[in-house]
Amino acid sequence: MPKVTINDLLKKKSEGQKITVLTAYDYPFAKMVDEAGVDAILVGDSLAMVVQGLENTLPVSMDEMVYHTSMVARAAERAMVIGDMPFMSYQTSVEDAVRNAGRFIKEGGAHAVKIEGGSEVAEKVAAMVKADIPVMAHIGLTPQAIHRMGGYKVQGKTEEAKRQLKEDARVLQEAGAFSIVLEAIPMDLAKEITETLTIPTIGIGAGPHCDGQVLVIHDLLGLFERFVPKFVKRYVNLKEEALKAIREFKSEVEEGRFPTEEHSFK
Repeated sequence: MPKVTINDLLKKKSEGQKITVLTAYDYPFAKMVDEAGVDAILVGDSLAMVVQGLENTLPVSMDEMVYHTSMVARAAERAMVIGDMPFMSYQTSVEDAVRNAGRFIKEGGAHAVKIEGGSEVAEKVAAMVKADIPVMAHIGLTPQAIHRMGGYKVQGKTEEAKRQLKEDARVLQEAGAFSIVLEAIPMDLAKEITETLTIPTIGIGAGPHCDGQVLVIHDLLGLFERFVPKFVKRYVNLKEEALKAIREFKSEVEEGRFPTEEHSFK
């Protein structure tokens, strides 16, 4: 089974085929996403919230991100694996950015990295690409900047903000990013950016006109309930199914109905 490459994603954009991306943070979920034929798996820093139970994405460390990426990489036979650069792994200097991005490739087995920010991170994107590290950019609502943004708010609503996002997208493409995540921006703006760029846009809360879509797998499967953004579609409620199974196990053990001879050795 051939591995999905950057060229495959570029070809999909040129041919008008939609790109699919989901997050995963461990071997079992990554295996399922890969078997389903999803194009790319993002090992998102969202693991801080949906796996570690933290309030936001800021505390997760490079070591933790590399650890989870390595599990996902072992499972992904076809999908491209993208490691999400955590807060303060790239903000301090170009050297830190390249060094930490390299860890995702060397230690984590990723095929690319994702970095949040606009024109201000273009120099770092260019340096990573020069070091042969493919980069997915991320603009709009960037969760690592929630304190500056004042929370999880839709971006690009004013004319100045729209102009800046369009400029950021252009600069990041010129810096060498192979795709750009557009998060929580008006769909008309996402459409305009998508039509302007030669690289794919991956939307999350950016409407139907992007070249592809990404969701957090725990949101899609109904496993995270602390808050559900408007842009999330819950395709199944696995939490309810899991609770049902766990309660049934508890009841059978307490009532002496499990284990039976079928589950015992002789």
